[in-house]
Amino acid sequence: MPLPIVQIALGALLSSVLNWQVEVDPELFLLLFIAPLLFLDAWRIPKEGLFRDKWTIVALALGLVVFTVLGAGLLIHLMLPAMPLAVAFALAGILSPTDAVAVSAIAKRTSIPKRLMHILEGEALLNDASGLVCARFAVAAVLTGTFSPVEALWTFAWLAVGGLVIGAVTAVLANGAKDWMSRRFGEEVGTQILLSLLLPFGAYLLATSLHSSGILAAVAAGIAMNYEERTGRALPITRVRRAAVWDALQFAGNGAIFVLLGDQLPGIVAGAGAVAQHAGLPDAGWLVAYILLISLALLLLRALWSWMTLGVILFRDKVRGRRIEAPGWRLVAVISLGGVRGALTLSAVMALPLALPDGAPFPARDLAILLAAGIIVVSLVAANAGLPYVARHVRLPVETARQKEEDEARLKAAEAAIGVIERNVHTHGKGDPDFEAYIQAATRALSPYRQRLEARAKTVEEQVLARKAGEIERRLRVAGLRAERDELYRMARSGHLSDEAVRALVRELDLQEARYGTS
Repeated sequence: MPLPIVQIALGALLSSVLNWQVEVDPELFLLLFIAPLLFLDAWRIPKEGLFRDKWTIVALALGLVVFTVLGAGLLIHLMLPAMPLAVAFALAGILSPTDAVAVSAIAKRTSIPKRLMHILEGEALLNDASGLVCARFAVAAVLTGTFSPVEALWTFAWLAVGGLVIGAVTAVLANGAKDWMSRRFGEEVGTQILLSLLLPFGAYLLATSLHSSGILAAVAAGIAMNYEERTGRALPITRVRRAAVWDALQFAGNGAIFVLLGDQLPGIVAGAGAVAQHAGLPDAGWLVAYILLISLALLLLRALWSWMTLGVILFRDKVRGRRIEAPGWRLVAVISLGGVRGALTLSAVMALPLALPDGAPFPARDLAILLAAGIIVVSLVAANAGLPYVARHVRLPVETARQKEEDEARLKAAEAAIGVIERNVHTHGKGDPDFEAYIQAATRALSPYRQRLEARAKTVEEQVLARKAGEIERRLRVAGLRAERDELYRMARSGHLSDEAVRALVRELDLQEARYGTS
């Protein structure tokens, strides 16, 4: 069972058995949970992946949303005439954005290629503006009875472009102030971490106060933080501790989102009978059938659009003379199942107005909430069940080998390190009475870098052998570090090592082991 499903079940259990239920304010929910988590996702997503597949991401984040709103909106109205067409379009707009948090949580237990995962994450980071703008104007049509395409386009432009610009400018100004304070007063680790934690909230609040997209502002601030990190101005200890704090926040925030999502389900299900009666259905069981049908329709619409989009992009590459392969069904299936709905959808549907301007209840509001909640659960279950199967042997268009880039970067870094060490010995060692000590120290310091250069492989067979040797070396080093740690703890338990000393020594070993990517 994936962790999100377990957390949803836990929230439902707390609500139904212990009568523990939280009233969720949609705007506060977006600020406290969605904004910082999307900020972190945007901070950590590889920017070269975003720019390399930008047209695919834009086609999914914009074109697919409009395609889904039109197709799913008409279908929902035809299946459920009790829901007015404008409300059906609003519900389709709310269902069209995928959830980056849910996508990341589900994908952790599947073998989705990294490039494809970056496309899904990029889509989820950017498609909320287009989907929520469609929903907003559909709701406005219900409330006022009018719709203006020109006003809709202008609003979308301000929400999208304004949110991105506000978020990027906020991050640049905040980082500029942080760097100025660090140069003037020195770098305080706690202050650096606190500023990074406050940045998504500041960007979100500033954007929403200017009636732009706070979510996109948080995303843009996260992308700007990635460029700030590339400057390398932060101290190493700042980066280590900041990453640990954000990892803990990500785990706690993801858990809280899915627990709160489950917490809302019993209350929604309890009103299913009344909702079915108002919709003119014989019983609540029909609602389950409609949830499954709409979920299937969303999946098919997404599959059709993905197939057409990939076909157009690959045809363009073929015209340019690139050697490409047609998209297989597995690739289309992964993109389709990867369109997971989550907390963003629930918060948006819960924000539907309670009443019309004349005081009458907003038409089919409870029905829209129930359908959205059911589709969220179905999309999570479908992704959990289907992605591990369809993601196997999925084939992507050819891309530059990442391993080769990493190998070349390691070699250049090693050459730079050797040059600096040798210059230090030449500058400070000669004339020093302890010159022999300099030579011994330099030999030890240069050893790992020279080994890296000597291990440079020429043929494919040598590369494979070198990687196997590297993996074996990694396992041996980790085994040695763990033996060291066990011995230190044994000495501490026997009273031969103080608590302060054992903490310092174990932290050194922990950092070394973390370097090898172990869990």
